[in-house]
Amino acid sequence: MGAKLDMALKISSKKAGLIGLDITATSVKLLELKPTKKGFKVISYAVEPLPANAVNEKNLQDVEAVGEAIRQAVKRSGTRTKACAVAVPSAMVITKVIQMDDSLKDHEMDAQIQLEADQYIPYALDEVNLDFQVLGPSEDSKGMVDVLLAASRSENVEDRTAAADIGGLDVKIVDVEPYTMEAAFQRIKHQLPNEGIDQTVALLDIGASMTSLSIMRDQQLIYTREQPFGGKQLTEEIMRRYGLSYEDAGRVKRVGGLPDNYDSDVLSPFRDLMVQQVNRFLQFFFSADKNDYVDQIVLAGGSTGIAGADQLIEQRIGTPTVIADPFAEMSVSSDIPAQRLKDDGPALMIACGLAMRGADL
Repeated sequence: MGAKLDMALKISSKKAGLIGLDITATSVKLLELKPTKKGFKVISYAVEPLPANAVNEKNLQDVEAVGEAIRQAVKRSGTRTKACAVAVPSAMVITKVIQMDDSLKDHEMDAQIQLEADQYIPYALDEVNLDFQVLGPSEDSKGMVDVLLAASRSENVEDRTAAADIGGLDVKIVDVEPYTMEAAFQRIKHQLPNEGIDQTVALLDIGASMTSLSIMRDQQLIYTREQPFGGKQLTEEIMRRYGLSYEDAGRVKRVGGLPDNYDSDVLSPFRDLMVQQVNRFLQFFFSADKNDYVDQIVLAGGSTGIAGADQLIEQRIGTPTVIADPFAEMSVSSDIPAQRLKDDGPALMIACGLAMRGADL
């Protein structure tokens, strides 16, 4: 189900670059890629922390604070590009595959969908951003094509575009997170046997407060699920155990400096919890799919920085597990610290998938 969705926001210039802007519960992540003959080059990037509770489970609670963080990320990255792409989580999007006559042109499809949208979308049309993507010939109906509809409440899109505007950026594309992960999958397929062909791969993005599962079969997205779970729980346990503020707990989690009992009393139980959550996600998929296995697990998101998590998951679940490295085959501008980019790579998968949309311009 490959798709590129603009959510009714259109590209205005074919010459402008494009920034991938990922707004998460704890930070904004900015990434700019340049298409080259050999793939992509990383031009600029920045990760800027957000104040606590500025974003709650991917709902923007404080648009001004998010916008200010974007402004700081833009300044820190040094980019001069203003056009950006953002994504909304799958939980905020209704998708449906419908069949339409393959003789219809895009504008004719658009007109027909607008007329019939109330059959598929449980909101008034003036309350949603709606877009569609032709997936290809329908296997079930001759002379028809499968068309993916995607709709999100306008407020979900408007909050993100408003925050970007405050930060000095202009949103040109609004995508859907699972499809950005599918795009970014192309940058990590070299890590997989046979590049993921004839394979079922579970891509788990473990963020601060939410974890999303994207199942790729033959490099195509076939299943997604999102649940509340993430590294914020570890940060909060560090706060509780050692009497630290949220900001200080997050800092020492990243750079170290905690007492000797941290690994055994706090980190090890959290790693066990990560394994349980990964297994739970897989069981949800197995119950929905006729095959009850995956060939490979790929970990993404900020929580992959927890030492030993990938080995423990592989050992306990019995499935080969790797950490996503989307920039391994990209060139990098000389002013970007290569090791820091590599360390941040697993958390930049969505930003990467969004920034790759610049190649479509």
